[in-house]
Amino acid sequence: MPRQISTENIVSIYLIQKPERAILLFSFIGFTSQEIPAGGRTVINVQLKATPSSLNEVIVIGYGSQRKGDVTSSVATVKAENFVKGPVLDAGQLLQGKVAGLTVSAPSGDPTSGSQIALRGNTTLFGANSDPLVLVDGVPGSLKTVVPEDIETIDVLKDGSAAAIYGVRGTNGVIIITTKRATGNFTNAVDYSGYVSTQTLAREPKLFTAADYRGQIAAGTRDKSYDNGSSTDWLKAISNNLPVTTVHNLTLRGGTSKTNYLASVNYRSLNGIFQKSDNKTFSGRVDINHYMFDDKVKINFGLLQQNNSFTQTQDGGTFNGYTYRQAILQNPTSPIKNGDGTYFEQPSIFNYQNPVSMLYNSDGRTSNTTSKYNSTITYTPITGLKLSALGSYTRFNQVAGYSENKQHISNIRDHLNGYAGVGQTQSVDRLLELTAEYRKTIGSHSFSVLGGYSYQDNDTFGFFEQNHDFPTDIFSYNNIGLGRAAAKGLGVEGSSRSQTNLISFFGRATYNYKDRYLLLASVRREEASQLYGTKEPWGTFPAVQVGWRLTKEPFMQAQHIFDDLKFRAGYGVTGNQPSQGFLGVGLLGYGNYVLSNGQWIQTLGPSQNPNPDLKWEEKHEADLGLDFSLLKGVVTGSVDLYDRKIKGLLYDYAVPSPPNLYSSTRANVGTMQNKGFEAIVNITPIRSANFQWTTSFNFSTNSNKLISLSNSIYKTTSDYFTTGGTGEPIQTFTNIVRIGKNIGDFYGFKVTGVSQDGQWIYEDANGKSVAYKDFTHSFEDKRVLGNGLPKYYAGWNNNIRYKDWDFSVTIRGAFDYQILNFQRMYYENTSIQYYNRLKSAKDKVFGTAVLNNTMPLEFNSYYIENGDFWKIDNINLGYTFNNLKSKYVHGLRVYVSTLNTFVITGYKGIDPEVDRSGLAPGNDGRDKYPTTRTFTLGASASF
Repeated sequence: MPRQISTENIVSIYLIQKPERAILLFSFIGFTSQEIPAGGRTVINVQLKATPSSLNEVIVIGYGSQRKGDVTSSVATVKAENFVKGPVLDAGQLLQGKVAGLTVSAPSGDPTSGSQIALRGNTTLFGANSDPLVLVDGVPGSLKTVVPEDIETIDVLKDGSAAAIYGVRGTNGVIIITTKRATGNFTNAVDYSGYVSTQTLAREPKLFTAADYRGQIAAGTRDKSYDNGSSTDWLKAISNNLPVTTVHNLTLRGGTSKTNYLASVNYRSLNGIFQKSDNKTFSGRVDINHYMFDDKVKINFGLLQQNNSFTQTQDGGTFNGYTYRQAILQNPTSPIKNGDGTYFEQPSIFNYQNPVSMLYNSDGRTSNTTSKYNSTITYTPITGLKLSALGSYTRFNQVAGYSENKQHISNIRDHLNGYAGVGQTQSVDRLLELTAEYRKTIGSHSFSVLGGYSYQDNDTFGFFEQNHDFPTDIFSYNNIGLGRAAAKGLGVEGSSRSQTNLISFFGRATYNYKDRYLLLASVRREEASQLYGTKEPWGTFPAVQVGWRLTKEPFMQAQHIFDDLKFRAGYGVTGNQPSQGFLGVGLLGYGNYVLSNGQWIQTLGPSQNPNPDLKWEEKHEADLGLDFSLLKGVVTGSVDLYDRKIKGLLYDYAVPSPPNLYSSTRANVGTMQNKGFEAIVNITPIRSANFQWTTSFNFSTNSNKLISLSNSIYKTTSDYFTTGGTGEPIQTFTNIVRIGKNIGDFYGFKVTGVSQDGQWIYEDANGKSVAYKDFTHSFEDKRVLGNGLPKYYAGWNNNIRYKDWDFSVTIRGAFDYQILNFQRMYYENTSIQYYNRLKSAKDKVFGTAVLNNTMPLEFNSYYIENGDFWKIDNINLGYTFNNLKSKYVHGLRVYVSTLNTFVITGYKGIDPEVDRSGLAPGNDGRDKYPTTRTFTLGASASF
């Protein structure tokens, strides 16, 4: 890694020693950095060239790059030095609080989970993909398949005009990840980075203890039969004590200007706050460049191999949320084990299980292997013309197994006598993209044209098998054929396969006149296999962007405030194909068995109506923006207003049968609108050779509304549908989606108080107060209780450097939204006496009385809370040793950091940052793996 030296624009460096392999990086704010090999010299004279603005920075856009000054769309760039520091779950979490309009959250503390990303709101009802397109060095991938330590920059294409060049894949925005790549003109070097972390629960639910139970028994509020003679902290019983996470990354770089390479290995061992909750990943990556034919041909080859494994504590999943539920519910006076060493159980109580027994009477493991090969060949036959071919092949394999022994409570209750399941999935992705681009400048006119072809396909195959009734437990899931259930026809097995492809043609043209007037236009035409059998399998996705740089106008030349002031406007159309195939044709499906002539015969009947009118969901988005730089770069930023309409949203429309063969048809009947405002301001109040402070503020709003749910063929008779669910035993929906109203509305009974004896008092549909015994609990009595989507988001990032010290802090928040607190809804109600409860169950409801234990579990407005929060998310303090007198170690930095450090909120749950995806956002599920607070010690060095 080059040693960085802040300097003036003209400088002489005298080297006391002669490090033959040393590379010096000279940089100063306002000047272009230079890398100079020491090469055994004792004196190096350097003259840095002034760069009064950042307009010449390169921004990655679709199928190429642009100068930042030429960009006419809403694009955000975050570099490695500004990433969130610490044991992030995936690459998305690096961007938390950094990009206006991009909401990144980690609502689960499960080490196998990932970040949740939404760009400018929700864009679909269901049946289509809602995640942003993630490109890793130009190849579609995921936030999990790239190692955070390998990333150089992340560019986010936010508006439709920027993403339209990607057509269907870019409808939810595009995240372009550029990894650290091989470069020439340096000698061999080795870089290492690593850290160790531990974590605690961000907030721990306050439950009744064994002493509380015995106090309640003494007070006569709980039967003495509930005292089982022990004192157990069940949450602690399933937890790890300060779990340790370690990450190590080693990078080797070398070569010449003709052939150079970068190779890296990364090991991540993440241990969760709960036992048998882990995630171990080993990744290896190679990137090789070779230049030939007078550097007119460049060949790049990349290889990624990633192996990931984690413990399964449920069939087909990671840490079992039901285990966490049982740790909350368990009687704290119960022992973990009986006197004979067996686990304590109370099988007579419905849905009541020893959580420690659940963990240790089961065994499971999932192993994932990802192999990716990609290559790019670039040919520059003449100046300005570049021909490129990119090909990639990605194979994903998953092998999973899970078993429950004979002592597992589920086996005892269901008389399974041991259970095991195994499964395997293989997915292969292939991509070929051919592009040609020509750039030319004639006087004051600069232009470029690009054309290309893309082909992408996927082939996925999977199977599973389940068996039970085993003669022994010793084989776990590794000898599944030993179970006797399969021989009796009681086993379960299945397999599936899907194949999809996407064919595209695209083009783009740009024009620049005197850096004053800017134009970009693009179009993409593509066909998706999911629309086979429809009238319109092809979609056309155009975009246009214009920019006007006022600071290049003659009337702005006399002013000395603005370095750059650019207005921009864009309009783009992107598409979204159904995630399910063959929706345009009628289908038959196998159903239940019937007894006919003494034989069981499986029925075959209609499972889908034909719909040849099915077509793409289309997002039409307009964006108005302003980019600015003031006072020689001291203040920079941008402002955006956007309005997007998603047309032709897929929805299962009820149809009469007959004449239809099936009772519903999936059709393009919905229209949704997202509108919002985004702003980011970067300020460098202080900058000198020894001290620099940079602060950044971002703010965004979003409103997400369903406009219609009908088209010319299908017209709905209802203006709403319900969604979300409480789970058992309440069993009701939580949210409603109404035409003309916002997505995310909670819908339930409104309570205004309790009576003196602790019974609910409701407000009915007429606004009148009604006692519990007189309330009808009808659908008509329900009303909107709040909304689970924040209206406002804000972030504040600070970076301070003083000599060799660096300090950064990330603060972010979400405001004006509500959360349904499932834990309070289920664990403050004392109607089920043998369940443990939150201590808040003894609080007076509305300050009047404790809730009567005759009140059944219910979803109502009392459990809807304001979710506003400010979170001091990431704090990082580091020291760089710049004066190392070692011929082996050329750079060393050590640091400490915290993640999810502190939260300011009125929300009573564990974390106000809850699941905001889909049509039922804001539901804080009771089985959710709690979020954690981490503390990290790390170091990086170059050799």
